[in-house]
Amino acid sequence: MSEWKKKRFWTDTTAEPGASGWTVHLDGRVLKTPAKVTLTLPTGALAQAVAAEWDAQDGDIDPSSMPFTRSANAAIDKVATQHGEVADMLAAYGDADLLCYRADAPTELVERQNAMWNPYLEWAAETLMARLHPRTGVIHESQDSVALAELSKRVHALTEFELAAFHDLVSLSGSLILGFAAAQDLHPAPTIWAASRVDEMWQEEQWGEDEEAQNVAEIKKASFLHAKSFLDAVRQSST
Repeated sequence: MSEWKKKRFWTDTTAEPGASGWTVHLDGRVLKTPAKVTLTLPTGALAQAVAAEWDAQDGDIDPSSMPFTRSANAAIDKVATQHGEVADMLAAYGDADLLCYRADAPTELVERQNAMWNPYLEWAAETLMARLHPRTGVIHESQDSVALAELSKRVHALTEFELAAFHDLVSLSGSLILGFAAAQDLHPAPTIWAASRVDEMWQEEQWGEDEEAQNVAEIKKASFLHAKSFLDAVRQSST
């Protein structure tokens, strides 16, 4: 027996402003999250993006084709209910940030890591008021507690919708600093994603591409770029 699938049951999809935010309506019925909470969105841009995903459904509803809806659901059903725990988890990346763990050889890789990653650490020191120090090797060495506290404060200040996007920016890149760089538009998102792939690109140059690894990397890149688009929609002025 084939698995039962939900099918499109509505004709009109609209995004509408309200006193507490924007909502999406299917034939006048308000859209809810999987936890049965009204999907209240902070900006018109985000509401329009969610509405467009639902309006694009034809026949069977395909959740995999609705990343804005999934991210909004996560912000409301998951992040909002455990904001502090999520923020703590992401802030912890600062003490083991990808950008701080450097190879000791070969020279070409060391130079590439320095050239690509040092500017981000300098930017963090100047803009985020948090200087993290690079280490050689993979053995953990704690970073300065004052710098980590400053980064943690910034993470905890994010709203639940911002934090939902920030979660993917950090976890996919492996770097709290790269997450902030993307969130603050230091460089275009594809450039920042490439910075997180220095080691992998080096390995590919030495040993050739692995098709399976390449496919996984493309999926992660798409998720990273979506997270940035979601964050941009969250921060866009309501229209």
